[in-house]
Amino acid sequence: GLARVVRAAVAPALENVTLWHERDISHSSVERVTVPDATIVLHYMINKTAWVLRDLQVYPERMQENLERTHGLVFSQRVLLSLVDKGLSREDAYSWGQRNAMSTWKDGGPFKDNLLADEDVAKVLSPAEIDECLQVGPYLSQVDVIFDRLGNTP
Repeated sequence: GLARVVRAAVAPALENVTLWHERDISHSSVERVTVPDATIVLHYMINKTAWVLRDLQVYPERMQENLERTHGLVFSQRVLLSLVDKGLSREDAYSWGQRNAMSTWKDGGPFKDNLLADEDVAKVLSPAEIDECLQVGPYLSQVDVIFDRLGNTP
């Protein structure tokens, strides 16, 4: 929510840019509100984030358990995108993914099994491609890059 507050300050700031060569009260009045509000909110967000991260404890085993509790549904977006990459319309890919996801929720079986048993999906994605969609690796592939940008190591 606070990110939206900060983002709301961008539009008036950008509107000021076009008239920097003709500064008047219309510029400073906007800046007197948006600059303090945005910086105060950013300061609060940074401090709150630092507070959360300072004592954060990570339990990889529990994270894995939580992922497994979804029966693979957490990967449904990758299935949708793979179907679209194979030429399906987004609407059809969504429908097929949702059909299998709802079956997973209803019956409690693995999402992968439902996808493999779905004749429509099987015509478009091979078992290896389905398995590839259900891997956590791609979601973690840029973790080191992110930490490098922050100047930290995981």
